[in-house]
Amino acid sequence: MPRKTKLICTLGPATETEETIGSLIDAGTNVFRLNMSHAKHEWAAEMTRLVRKQAAQRDAHIAVLFDLTGPSIRTGDLPEPFSLQLGDTVEFRKQGSEPSVDFSTTVNYDGLMADVAVGNTLVVDNGALLMRISSVEADRIRCEVKTPGKMGSRRHINLPGVRLNLPALTEKDHKDLALAVECEADYIAGSFVRDAAHVRELRDAMEALEGESQIVAKVEDQEAVKHIDSIIQEADVIMIARGDLGTEVEFEELPLLQRRIIRRCHELGTRVIVATQLLESMITAPTPTRAEVTDVMNAAYEEADALMLSGETSVGRYPVSCIETLVRIATRIERSGGHGFGQSMLLRDERQKVARAAVSLADSLPDARLVVLTRRGVLANQVAMLRPKTSGFYAVTPRDKVCRQLALTRGATAIKLSFSSNIEETIARLTQLMLKHDMVRSGTPIVIVSDIHSDHFAANSILLHHA
Repeated sequence: MPRKTKLICTLGPATETEETIGSLIDAGTNVFRLNMSHAKHEWAAEMTRLVRKQAAQRDAHIAVLFDLTGPSIRTGDLPEPFSLQLGDTVEFRKQGSEPSVDFSTTVNYDGLMADVAVGNTLVVDNGALLMRISSVEADRIRCEVKTPGKMGSRRHINLPGVRLNLPALTEKDHKDLALAVECEADYIAGSFVRDAAHVRELRDAMEALEGESQIVAKVEDQEAVKHIDSIIQEADVIMIARGDLGTEVEFEELPLLQRRIIRRCHELGTRVIVATQLLESMITAPTPTRAEVTDVMNAAYEEADALMLSGETSVGRYPVSCIETLVRIATRIERSGGHGFGQSMLLRDERQKVARAAVSLADSLPDARLVVLTRRGVLANQVAMLRPKTSGFYAVTPRDKVCRQLALTRGATAIKLSFSSNIEETIARLTQLMLKHDMVRSGTPIVIVSDIHSDHFAANSILLHHA
């Protein structure tokens, strides 16, 4: 059986050559992520070109995801890292303010002082340092170090449980968004999304630029968790970004939270990505730890649509091996079944009920294939959320962009095919293509479901056909 779990690879210094991108596609990558926190515009445009070139050479539908920086709080530049001991005082001040203690740096968010209070916990560099806010002034805060360590330049700051009045999109995000639209990005991810309004703001800004990208909402803090249902309903895809989220919640809660969000995405019919530290040790080691294998297995068993690698492929020594490792683990666990969260999907409209009927029919027929005819990919995504068990699930569309956007849809193989006004002609051409590429054999039952109108095929219809 083909692998159902889709894989996202972050490009970086370790993977920016055309040859390596081709090798990553061959190994099983479905989507390439460009992290705009670190990427220059010229580099991002060139990576997009190389991905599209290598995909075209392989006749593969590979997507590009632009990941916006978002309104993150970061420390300023330091001439050399601070070596902090337990009980030391560290000061974070507005740009232009003068230091008042030895360990003093600026922050890029002037509203920080108004949002926090004495006693709040401040987490630096994804949990590498913990501090407690001891004083708040108009232009600075001072913190007591609770865990010793080194603090370098431009380190990320989290404030668990604190509602921050940051904008949804920064000035940099708007510039990066314009580039993403210019490059015809298939997906654009919004970082530190805190509610549905932030997702809408990103979508509106993208559409104002006449973009057609789908929106990924990254769940990274407690505020997003609080509004998770509305965010799921507003976004095209949810990303469980476990790095920042893991600093916002107690670590023993994170696996439960991951499972709850995945289950809720299934219920509400929105695709979901599990990201961050899946194979962290493979940045420097050629094989994963057994704990990492179990972590990846759990995400695949929970039937997440996609798994995402960050540092493992952007700066790691073994990027291709990392993708091959995910392929091995995901393929093995998929043979054992999954949690079955798709069975609890809420069927709220006619399209979803037709999708359920088509999946049930395909799963009940031995060796059947399931085919969705779709112009925008919406019905294909709804069918996929029901997690069909059939060994062949194909989404057929006339648009290249929709084919690429289906690269994040679990279990779906995209086929580009123009539609005829006569449905019988479309099905005949599709059948010939599937026979040619050994997707079916003569006599194989094919369940065809469609939400498009034609002369002989009503919207939201199901047809049983034999190859």
